[in-house]
Formats: sequence, C-alpha cells, structure tokens
Amino acid sequence: MTELLIAIAKGLVDDPDSVRVDRDEPDSDGIVVYHLHVAEPDMGKVIGKQGKIARAIRIVMRAGAGRINERIMVEID
Repeated sequence: MTELLIAIAKGLVDDPDSVRVDRDEPDSDGIVVYHLHVAEPDMGKVIGKQGKIARAIRIVMRAGAGRINERIMVEID
C-alpha cells in the first residue's frame, strides 16, 4: 500500500524526490494510518481544489486496502 500511495503522489507533484510515506502500526480498531509528506509548494497539488484530489487519493487507497482486508486512513502532512 505504501508503494501505491508513493506512486500516486509522485505523479501529482513537481518534486517527486520529496515524497515520503510513513506507516503507523494498526491501532486498537485495526486501522493503519499512512502519513503522506510532500514539499511545501506541492501541498496544493496533492490536496486540490476543495480537497477533491485528496478525497480521490483516499478513495483509491481504501479500495486497494479492501482487496487485502486492511482498514486504512491517509493523512496528508
């Protein structure tokens, strides 16, 4: 799942070398949190107007996680 999130983010930003993803261990509910870090100037490209791109990233990630029976959350830091 980390590779999927990195691939999506690198396709959106101007500085793909700055893309980094941290993964937390599952919490008590079994939810894994992925933290997406990008360069400051690229934040708008990852979030999008009214958060539409961020919402789309989360939907794709949840769909991928559902295929491997994992519950996830994506945070953009």
